[in-house]
Amino acid sequence: MESIKEIYRIGNGPSSSHTIGPKNAAIAFLKRTPNANSYKVTLYGSLAATGKGHLTDLAILSVLSQERATILWEPETFLPFHPNGMRFVALNDKGDVIDEWIIYSVGGGKIADENTELKAQENHIYPHKNISEILDYIDERGLTFWEYVERYEEKDIWDYLANIWHTMKESVEDGLQEEGVLPGGLHLRRKAMSYYTKSKSYKTSLIGRTSVQAYALAVAEHNASGGVIVTAPTCGSSGVLPAVLYHLSKEHGFSDKQIVWALATAGVFGTSIKFNASISGAEVGCQGEIGSACSMAAAAANQLFGGTPQQIEYAAEMGLEHHLGLTCDPIYGLVQVPCIERNAFAALRALDANLYAMMSDGKHLISFDKVVETMKLTGKDLPSLYKETAEGGLAIVHKPSKLK
Repeated sequence: MESIKEIYRIGNGPSSSHTIGPKNAAIAFLKRTPNANSYKVTLYGSLAATGKGHLTDLAILSVLSQERATILWEPETFLPFHPNGMRFVALNDKGDVIDEWIIYSVGGGKIADENTELKAQENHIYPHKNISEILDYIDERGLTFWEYVERYEEKDIWDYLANIWHTMKESVEDGLQEEGVLPGGLHLRRKAMSYYTKSKSYKTSLIGRTSVQAYALAVAEHNASGGVIVTAPTCGSSGVLPAVLYHLSKEHGFSDKQIVWALATAGVFGTSIKFNASISGAEVGCQGEIGSACSMAAAAANQLFGGTPQQIEYAAEMGLEHHLGLTCDPIYGLVQVPCIERNAFAALRALDANLYAMMSDGKHLISFDKVVETMKLTGKDLPSLYKETAEGGLAIVHKPSKLK
């Protein structure tokens, strides 16, 4: 498995696969073709189907410039490696092709093709392939998950995660201070500030849960407006883990050091999902995004409350299991409906999974790894209509009269 740094990336929303990934691809192509006169970029499959709603064209043009680049859309053409395909073509002043590159945005802001995937496998820093193997390893040595991370990551991992936590907190706090209508044409009003205000009027027993909803909404709305967030593991699911950690830090007094350790643990589970299945909504549906985020948040919460490695694994398993089959069907391709609400409900479900696991002894029938395998198989069986194309589910049942 690769470094957990790959699962946590700082960037602008609204979509890691549609904005961060394509922008990174544009930057890479510009570096290899600095003398090009103009560019043509063709977007394929899911990337083309929902790219306008996800601001993919603007992300690419911010690098290649609107004057020199042309964006072409081919939503019905799927390239073989991944549904989010891109073809970059560089032209000279005579219009001749001087370079051409096919690359894919594979989720979490990462770009890859057949060759880069094989190269990445050579750079995997963790010798174990799944959580079961990791559990055996740490049990034999009396370790927990964050100590496992410390053994294999570079020395700067704690500084890196401290910066990730700082950015997560900022995304919550910035989102709580924003009002108005989200961009994109659905005329969806932000709710985080009002939800947070209303949460203070509830009984003590409910303040925690209602404030968690507000925190998740804050980040998800901030993401939808193109704000700076952390992929955890994606932009579309970026509100779940920060909401849970911000709540536990603020309401339960966990220190920044403890939170950073919890981030490490969450990263192990997210990386395992990415390695053994997928975190890409275009590949496996929203179960790979929101389901993975809930799993990561459940694991982090359980560790903070003193769970054993077995209880942590159980919490993570439930977080993913109870999102199996979740489709990706954003209205007009915007990361707004149903995406924003899903962040709030997944944050609450993560806390519930933590509580359920803490009540147990950690023993359970279905392992985390089996659920990951099931999620991968389920994703393959899902029709493409329900995998980020905005051509199925809510995306066709609810059709706004006109997108402005």
